[in-house]
Amino acid sequence: MIRHALAPGTNDPTGFRLDDCTTQRNLSAEGRAQAAHIGELFRANGIAAADVYSSQWCRCLETASLMRLGETRQQPLLNSFFQDRAREARQIEALRQWIGQLDPARPTVFVTHQVVVTALSQIFPGSGEIVVMQRAPDGRLSVQGRLPTA
Repeated sequence: MIRHALAPGTNDPTGFRLDDCTTQRNLSAEGRAQAAHIGELFRANGIAAADVYSSQWCRCLETASLMRLGETRQQPLLNSFFQDRAREARQIEALRQWIGQLDPARPTVFVTHQVVVTALSQIFPGSGEIVVMQRAPDGRLSVQGRLPTA
């Protein structure tokens, strides 16, 4: 799991829309460079391609794209619930179920938000931080390590 690269600020402006990046908090120039660097880290460690899933927020989609690890597929279960905490439990349970159905044969990368990473791992990641997780045969997820990229 990766928290999106550096996008200065906190939260999104009131009235932001997923279909309009100009209404959202977006990656800075430093964040774009960080996203490209994350992809380089994967390749340097023998992962040139992966199944890449992203939140629908522009900063996550751009992070995923700039990593150049493969086609990015949008996954609404990776979307932020920062502004609507009532969605957290239901969304995280659905996300766990969905992850449990994925084929673990290929490396899989999720680009998402701090709240989602924290809900699954109990880790508060920095921007662009990689939290390596493993899925056990019974579907449980466990943290294997973390790698700050800033």
